[in-house]
Amino acid sequence: MRETQDAIVGAVTGPLTAPRSLLLGRLDAEGRLQYTGRSTTLSATAGTVFAGLLSPATSRHPWTGWTFSTGWGTSEPLNVTLVKPDLVVEVGVDVARDGAGRWRHPARWHRIRPDLTPDETPLSGS
Repeated sequence: MRETQDAIVGAVTGPLTAPRSLLLGRLDAEGRLQYTGRSTTLSATAGTVFAGLLSPATSRHPWTGWTFSTGWGTSEPLNVTLVKPDLVVEVGVDVARDGAGRWRHPARWHRIRPDLTPDETPLSGS
């Protein structure tokens, strides 16, 4: 079963000038950005749209020092670029979650939500 949900873009794969996928998060009850899941591969058109909306992260990014894997069950690190976590997107997700509350399957990007701020997204785990 799939549904649409809102999430915050915290990082991307590929260059900021042409992102290939989005690493998504939600704020926890203390206001910290928690990793929720990754998107499927973006089309070239979508990557171009995101390139104009994403900014490099500052040294105070909540995911600084984190390592992301290329896939479930692998320890191969994923090369990501942290971005300023101020952009909200709507994604289609499978309702299945892992023990940490993350989406078990890649999210499908639907649209950018300029009408929402990160503080207006559902909390991590919801």
